[in-house]
Amino acid sequence: MLEKEGFAALVLRLRSEGVADTRLLTAMEQTPRTLFVGPSHGDHAYDDRLLPIDCGGFAESADMVARVLNLAKLDKGQRVLDVGTGSGFLAGVAGRIAERVLTIDRYKTLTHLAQQRFAHLGLTNVVARQGDGLVGVPGEGTFDRIVVTAAFDSLPRQYVDFLVTDGILIAPIKDKDGVTRLSRLTKVGSRFEREDFFEVPYLPLIGGLAAAI
Repeated sequence: MLEKEGFAALVLRLRSEGVADTRLLTAMEQTPRTLFVGPSHGDHAYDDRLLPIDCGGFAESADMVARVLNLAKLDKGQRVLDVGTGSGFLAGVAGRIAERVLTIDRYKTLTHLAQQRFAHLGLTNVVARQGDGLVGVPGEGTFDRIVVTAAFDSLPRQYVDFLVTDGILIAPIKDKDGVTRLSRLTKVGSRFEREDFFEVPYLPLIGGLAAAI
């Protein structure tokens, strides 16, 4: 009942913002949010607020996940890279739409927990792996979509080579005033065409792998 009521409230909020992609909303409904936030926060799983997760991080709201993925224009047959696994919810939802999702995080604990959740839901096309978001995933080929949920200080040009032509990178980028906004970067040739959208709460991207967890 909690899941059903929470999702219904979420859909009403999203539609009021113009997010009405049936395929995206169905994917979210099929991916129980309570599974990704832990039992102590289950009552707030669908609230439009940040929730704490392991390793000192936070899970963005389901509202934010929907807004981010809506901008990404996910479609069947796509390969998606998710940088910043967190709870794994975003990657799980993306996996309901795309052909394959690879999600990386600097914390091994987070990728391990996320992989357990994907297995529980039967999402065999979603793989979580420890990785360095500043470096990306050398050797994995190119992706149709890349979603980054940690902020860059400048345009992340290093990701151009990981995208197919006309591929889309969704990334938070901090502007000269210190405000972090979500940007949609479309690959055209060897450069990006940039569109800036709304302010987001994502923290700066930290390079390297976490040694302890």
